[in-house]
Amino acid sequence: MNNVAMYISLQKEDNEYADLVMQYAPLVKRIAYHIMSRLPPSVQVDDLIQSGMIGLIEAARNYDAGQGASFETYAGIRIRGAMLDEIRKGDWAPRSVHRKARQVAEAVREIENATGRDARDHEVAAALDMSLEEYHKTLQDASGCRLLSFEDMGQGEDSFEAKSDKGITGPFEGVQKEDYKRNLAEAIAGLPERERLVLTLYYEEDLNLREIGAVIGVSESRVSQIHSQALIRLQSRLGHLFND
Repeated sequence: MNNVAMYISLQKEDNEYADLVMQYAPLVKRIAYHIMSRLPPSVQVDDLIQSGMIGLIEAARNYDAGQGASFETYAGIRIRGAMLDEIRKGDWAPRSVHRKARQVAEAVREIENATGRDARDHEVAAALDMSLEEYHKTLQDASGCRLLSFEDMGQGEDSFEAKSDKGITGPFEGVQKEDYKRNLAEAIAGLPERERLVLTLYYEEDLNLREIGAVIGVSESRVSQIHSQALIRLQSRLGHLFND
């Protein structure tokens, strides 16, 4: 079903929902192109927009203003989640990329546990018996890998929050989610300054990789590497939350 057909179907069901969907449809496109900035050409933006529109429709139907969040904030979460689900279905990354990404995360964890400080690029490369160029190429390859997706840390069937939803109910569920969010916030705050800045500009300011490169004075490919390094570092520091 294309966007027009979805709109017609929704309009027949409820005009209020249809108007809300049309008003925020540009948000779907903006999020789709934002996510596409670190995915390979094999991922089609139209597929992301299609799944994002479904997420927007679900958001319109389920939004509860009494929960405190604005509709745009709530819809953005549902739209992004629907797009990530679409990416997961057609996981494009070869197994070798996933394997190397896990090896990098483990090397980062071991170095940081041993030294008590942030692992440096040359140290991780040496631990993996790679040249620095090979290591940066590994980061580039992993830049859109779903296993290293920052969004996956809080959304999707494999996320910590989803696991806690399935295993815990009642007041303990909220406590565990809050504990997860606190751990994530602390881990982000503990990142090296440049990595923290890239995540802030990408996820909070909605800048794309090219725009971030212009801000911090590096190439787009280098921003992609820094972004991946930040996510790998977070994964290594928060791994205990996802291995239960």
